[in-house]
Amino acid sequence: MPYERLDVACRPEVGTVDQPITFRRMFAYTLQGATGAARAGLFETPHGSIETPSFMPVGTMGTVKGLGMDEVEAVGARMVLGNTYHLYLRPGHELVRELGGLHRFMRWEGPLLTDSGGYQVFSLAHIREIQDEGVVFQSHIDGSKHLFTPESVMEVERALGADVIMAFDECPPGGSDRSTAEEANRRTLHWLERCRRRFHELEARDSVPAQALFPIVQGNVFDDLRRAHARQIQEMGDWTGFGIGGLSVGEGKPDMWRTLEVLDGELPTDRPRYLMGVGYPADLLEAIARGCEMFDCVAPTRNARHGTAWTHDGQVNVKASRFRADTRPLDPECDCHACIRYDRAYLRHLVVSSEWLAVRLLSIHNLRFVVRLAQQARRRILDGSFERWHIEWLTRYRSAAR
Repeated sequence: MPYERLDVACRPEVGTVDQPITFRRMFAYTLQGATGAARAGLFETPHGSIETPSFMPVGTMGTVKGLGMDEVEAVGARMVLGNTYHLYLRPGHELVRELGGLHRFMRWEGPLLTDSGGYQVFSLAHIREIQDEGVVFQSHIDGSKHLFTPESVMEVERALGADVIMAFDECPPGGSDRSTAEEANRRTLHWLERCRRRFHELEARDSVPAQALFPIVQGNVFDDLRRAHARQIQEMGDWTGFGIGGLSVGEGKPDMWRTLEVLDGELPTDRPRYLMGVGYPADLLEAIARGCEMFDCVAPTRNARHGTAWTHDGQVNVKASRFRADTRPLDPECDCHACIRYDRAYLRHLVVSSEWLAVRLLSIHNLRFVVRLAQQARRRILDGSFERWHIEWLTRYRSAAR
């Protein structure tokens, strides 16, 4: 079956590749404090500032599952993530552009970030074929085939109009051998150069919207490959920020933490660092302690759909019979709508009755929990108490699970 190319019409040129119109004045990062490797900063974008560390709810299809964007804002989120692959397939990037861009389409006034579809290179391995030119995906919706290239991905992300757009990369699974990781690094670096060139072409032709392109550091769990990739990326250009990919994809936690420690010494201190796909509470704190600042993960809402909630005393199954007549808040230390308004007995009733309100309330709680955890980490970094606090927090969370 022939595949469809992602061709996007561009406006007539008003600049050149060698002299692109740049908007870095609209993007700025300030490192405001540090405790050990843990960092607190301020990342400014055209749609507002993000205080880091910060957790970004995932709005893959232009929506954070089950919630209105006013509710997402109410949990304290400042930036939301959308996905290029899924929005390209449905409703289509050209329609989103015609309707005013992703911000207007999904009714979100704050900063937006779009992933490039690189994660789907990993997660949809059964319906894709990797080539040096790009990746041919078979649509999970209708079976049609589509070629994603670095150039076409930049065009789609331009049409969507997020503030931060991610470069197209190859994300090998955890447990990959060295030769697989080396090939993924080579291809990701080659694709990054093509992304960079097309990004500047589009920037020169169309001054709106202002966007920042983040490269993604790969290398699996091989320390020397991670170091080399980080250095090669920095030699290619002056990037606004950096994504760290290829983690939380099946490797062991000790390998993840060691890899982050390696990269902490390689990435510049004056740019934000985005650890992609990580957001379980304990993982969040472990990564913050190793220099990461921006995070996203589907886990808060996915866990909510299965009746699972996070509390300061560990992860709990809200279906548990011990909650049947428990009139305490789900987490007495939480300030979310679910904890202030409802008790465990009622939440359990909603879960076991398969009521949609259960999913909504637990989603609100889990999102608020990780957003607030990042905010608490930021305060602790700035006042110098992060190191002791995060160890005590992790000890309680891991040992008191009910």
